[in-house]
Amino acid sequence: MTMGPIQKKVHINVDLGEGYGNYRIGEDDQLIPMIDHANVACGFHAGDPLIMQQTVEACKQHNIAVGAHPGLPDIQGFGRREMRLSSDELTSMVRYQVGALKGFLDAAGVPLHHVKPHGVLYGMMYRDKEVCRAVYEGVPKGTPVFGLAGTYHEEVAEALGLPFVAELYGDVKYNADKTLVIDRKKKAWTPDQTKKHISSQIESSSVIAVTGEEIELPVGDHEVSLCCHSDSPGAVQIVTAARQIVNEFNKKQGFV
Repeated sequence: MTMGPIQKKVHINVDLGEGYGNYRIGEDDQLIPMIDHANVACGFHAGDPLIMQQTVEACKQHNIAVGAHPGLPDIQGFGRREMRLSSDELTSMVRYQVGALKGFLDAAGVPLHHVKPHGVLYGMMYRDKEVCRAVYEGVPKGTPVFGLAGTYHEEVAEALGLPFVAELYGDVKYNADKTLVIDRKKKAWTPDQTKKHISSQIESSSVIAVTGEEIELPVGDHEVSLCCHSDSPGAVQIVTAARQIVNEFNKKQGFV
């Protein structure tokens, strides 16, 4: 399979603020200067009010676009354990979390850039259209959503009039059906694995699935943001490699 390169400038997004109280996950201070988009935890899977405030302020200092990262109400499981919730619960849960972050954004004079659901909720949405619709109903009208192209993420966003940004993944593997392998705890990547995984997605719109075959990634003509996770082992090294690859690609393609 030989696909062409991504047709839009590629950005990098990282999930941030995923600590709670005295507990911290991720080297946010080192990651923020290297990224374009921040997905800030809103309190349900991680992130307390002080951490949310500090993360927004740090992103503002570095002129990083800030989005909400709502998850399932599961701090102990870090939002990576599936839960059965009604449509009303899903919508109100998302609206509550986005509203909480918006309070800190407003105080800092920073606009809400996007909404990106977290963890297993993200996976539930691309498998179940009604779950996806319920979650997106909680997103403020006209706010871009980050999701997996070619799934209900894209379809429902279009139906609701929400601008859609296609995500690629720098530190997550893909199944043969083009969905993601969502681990409860992130596994380590070698530098070579990281570079091959990211370069393939950007240069040929394809990736090697966990079952060994090459699969096409249908990002189409959407804006593109490459996601990395602050809780991945070696996250700083992963994002450093991603930044270099993305910068080289954008320069080569003439994207400013």
